[in-house]
Amino acid sequence: MRLNGKLGILQICVLAMAMAMLACSSTGTARNKKESADIHLQLGIRYLGMDRLSFAKEHLEKAVELDSGNAEALNALAFLYEKLRQPEKADELYEDALDAAPDDLSVQNNFGRFLCEHGQYEKGMNYLKQAVSSPLNNRQWLALTNAGRCELKQGRVDAAEAYLRQALQIDASYAPALLEMQKLSYQKAEYWAAKGFLGRYLSVGKHTAETLWYAYQTERALGNRSAAEDYRKMLLETFPLSKEAKQIISARQNLTNGK
Repeated sequence: MRLNGKLGILQICVLAMAMAMLACSSTGTARNKKESADIHLQLGIRYLGMDRLSFAKEHLEKAVELDSGNAEALNALAFLYEKLRQPEKADELYEDALDAAPDDLSVQNNFGRFLCEHGQYEKGMNYLKQAVSSPLNNRQWLALTNAGRCELKQGRVDAAEAYLRQALQIDASYAPALLEMQKLSYQKAEYWAAKGFLGRYLSVGKHTAETLWYAYQTERALGNRSAAEDYRKMLLETFPLSKEAKQIISARQNLTNGK
């Protein structure tokens, strides 16, 4: 999760305490190496959450160096390399994390999502299904939503909807699942449902370029010109450089030019 703005006092204190603990754990015993790796891991995850990627990379790589079989560290570092747009390295690290802990639900979920995003649907779904079916998974809605997204990428709308609705049965306010249901409902021409899912999403999240684009298209389909125009203006003003804004501008230009 990304944390915006300046670091709060609590965050600064946590980081300072972790660094102090790290300084104390300086001897070369196996136990101290493990403790140091854990501290580097927690620092790396915290920096990753703040989107301070260079600091996150430094600490996560150190954690893996000190404890090469730490699946949590390998998983976090793989996710970092995704953000750094180095999918080959991310793939390698996810494989290492699975080798270290084949039944780790977080690794299965992350790697499954990653594979689906890169077109390896069958392999990705296999990992996601493992995460979904595990009775030990207390955050099942994450894997269910990722499975729904994976099915959508393959054009399997009914299967995708089944996964997403199951995710929302477990956590009715899970924003990513609500967003996917907004899109899916629009694609099925169920415009009132799309509008309803957007309303539910906005109770827990903020507009994105994508939500505004689908809201604009939904209101147009419902014949609500005024509401559609409001969404169009909001999209162009709030996200002027987004691909969705460019699509609207291009469509208007083509209409004006008679294309």
